[in-house]
Amino acid sequence: MKAEIVAIGSELLLGQIVDTNSSYIAKRLAENGIELVQTATVGDDLQQMKEVIREAANRSQVVITTGGIGPTEDDLTREVISEVFQRPLTFQPHLMEQIETLFKKRGFRMVESNRKQAYIPKGSIPIENPKGTAPGFIVEHSNGSIISIPGVPPEMEYLMENTVIPYLRKRFDIKHEVIQYRVLRACGLGESAIGLQIKDLMKESRKPFSGDTRLNWGH
Repeated sequence: MKAEIVAIGSELLLGQIVDTNSSYIAKRLAENGIELVQTATVGDDLQQMKEVIREAANRSQVVITTGGIGPTEDDLTREVISEVFQRPLTFQPHLMEQIETLFKKRGFRMVESNRKQAYIPKGSIPIENPKGTAPGFIVEHSNGSIISIPGVPPEMEYLMENTVIPYLRKRFDIKHEVIQYRVLRACGLGESAIGLQIKDLMKESRKPFSGDTRLNWGH
């Protein structure tokens, strides 16, 4: 099974924030035997987001998006996925109730723009977020699933552990699998010299993701 990650946010492209989410998600996917084949970063641009997400969903059974599900005008992930999969956004009263409860618990006044966060594509599976005001959602389609979760690291990590990974294991009947690799370290020889000595092994070897020894270079 192949997976892709789409990190959303112009702040990532501008270098204002380092994308640690993708590395965390990649590790958790590998620990569950899911092959990550590509990651992408896209800014808060409706058309570019549509192109990236559409292409990812056509290539891979699992696409995980992070970010873009906040309350502001440039949070466009819901709208993009709604258009790509032709599923109108629908209001979820129970999500709205959870958002309001969280604001009251923290002693803040909820503004009207937060109401946007209670809308998810029709027929999608809501991902309740007790750690923040941005619920996620899962859209199941003919080629697999696209999973949208917040970009705030603590919220992302919580939802990966408590919702996303359990969902993937059940949805795709994943057993106790893990992608393993081994590192071959060398000293005193350059990459080209070592490559010459083990080129036959490298030609015969299957892809690293098949579970074989992975050859990395150390100097």
